[in-house]
Amino acid sequence: MEVRGLVKHYGETRALDGVDLDVREGTVLGVLGPNGAGKTTLVRVLSTLIQPDSGSARVAGYDVLTQPRQLRRVIGLTGQYASVDEKLSGFDNLYMIGRLLDLSRKEARRRADELLERFSLTEAAKRPSGQYSGGMRRRLDLAASMIGRPAVLYLDEPTTGLDPRTRNEVWSEVQSLVRDGATVLLTTQYMEEAEQLASELTVIDRGKVIAGGRVDELKAKVGGRTLQIRPADRAELPRMVGAVAQAGLDGIAGATMDEAEGLVNIPIVSDEQLTAVVTMLGARGFAIAGINTHLPSLDEVFLAITGQKTSLTDDAPRGGAGAEALQEAAA
Repeated sequence: MEVRGLVKHYGETRALDGVDLDVREGTVLGVLGPNGAGKTTLVRVLSTLIQPDSGSARVAGYDVLTQPRQLRRVIGLTGQYASVDEKLSGFDNLYMIGRLLDLSRKEARRRADELLERFSLTEAAKRPSGQYSGGMRRRLDLAASMIGRPAVLYLDEPTTGLDPRTRNEVWSEVQSLVRDGATVLLTTQYMEEAEQLASELTVIDRGKVIAGGRVDELKAKVGGRTLQIRPADRAELPRMVGAVAQAGLDGIAGATMDEAEGLVNIPIVSDEQLTAVVTMLGARGFAIAGINTHLPSLDEVFLAITGQKTSLTDDAPRGGAGAEALQEAAA
């Protein structure tokens, strides 16, 4: 997937402001961003639901602007809200989509049954989906996006509102698709989900890409590592902190004490600094019970980069030009 300079306006709002992306085939790109960042607008453009005002994108070898029909046959999409036919049963929803994707009758039935079981919907398979709970409709919608084993799968906040067991089932199915060669673009506000599934992350804010890379790279950029040392004797905590401060080790300003956890925390940026600290403490006669290194959490990374805590969002405006474009695409 190759995206260059995507721009999309909704009236005065610049939802996408020159977005560039590269997603390697057979990987998961996690897209994070605060409320109104442009994540959902990006997914809608790349899935041919709306057209950008400028820029270009190629997905699975197809041009998003000039080859939308061909592209739609090889992609799957799960939006933020379930969009199933409530008059049809769960099985018929999946079977219909399988047949529309040119699966044989036998394969469409087999795949429908497989996904109904995967998402714990077998017992409700023959009931109209309009009688399903919100969570069940959400699971059916996810199954529908996966029935054709798409080459590219867009998941826009896919597990919002799901219970932990079903969330794990979704993760397992996504991982299975990726093992089979699918490419996934995932927008999420669950940091655990991003770490579990994504090979790389892109952070979007106000329509711009403001950071990107592997999870560990982003963590290292934000705060580096913290060396955590647990002395054998908790009474040695103050003395150990003082020793680090007095040692004058290159690039190490000092240490802090976590009395509750019985740890000395020391910011470091290299393995050489880790070795220097441990060697110094050993030379001064400190007995060490444990050593660990800690990277900032993804929540901390997100907050540091965007200045905002994560929050659920649907960033395309209601009504106006955005709604008209969606209506045209649906027609």
